[in-house]
Amino acid sequence: QEQLIESGGGLVQAGGSLRLSCACSGFRFKNYAMGWFRQAPGKEREFVAVLSGSGNSSRYIDAVKARFAISRDNAKNTAYLQMNNLKPEDTGVYYCAADWTYLRPNYLAERAPEYDYWGQGTQVTVSS
Repeated sequence: QEQLIESGGGLVQAGGSLRLSCACSGFRFKNYAMGWFRQAPGKEREFVAVLSGSGNSSRYIDAVKARFAISRDNAKNTAYLQMNNLKPEDTGVYYCAADWTYLRPNYLAERAPEYDYWGQGTQVTVSS
């Protein structure tokens, strides 16, 4: 059974930092690109960042470039999202997701339907 479990969310003041983790099991982690999405209240889920299975390629939305960093530890089957200089507009539920990319290892998906597995989400709240 595939599982993705996010952790590390919480309440932080603007300018602060959080590190989200996504612990995965039940699938061959290294063969999946890992993405992070977020959903603010009343808004649609949006793509934030994605990292290839090898960790060599990544993509971010413009709003988080230079503030967020996605990484992974394939030995621990865990993906991370380091979030620095947080802003109130970063508030939302953050989800990690896995996209099978064994046959296309450099593909970086940005659309939610392309992902195969999802975590339950972790709340991030940034106060002003």
